[in-house]
Amino acid sequence: MADDKIRLPSGQGGLTRFSEESQSKVEFSPKAVLVIIAILTIVIILLHYFGGQLLTN
Repeated sequence: MADDKIRLPSGQGGLTRFSEESQSKVEFSPKAVLVIIAILTIVIILLHYFGGQLLTN
């Protein structure tokens, strides 16, 4: 009865790897991403307040 157990591959446990070796050509630090998000948020808020005036002039 002990031999009837199902065994997984010993190394990966059935998990699949997807191209871990490739490197992105464009990389941003976490701090740069936060700054970009903050700038975009400010621009969007300013456009909500002043965007109508810019289009009617």
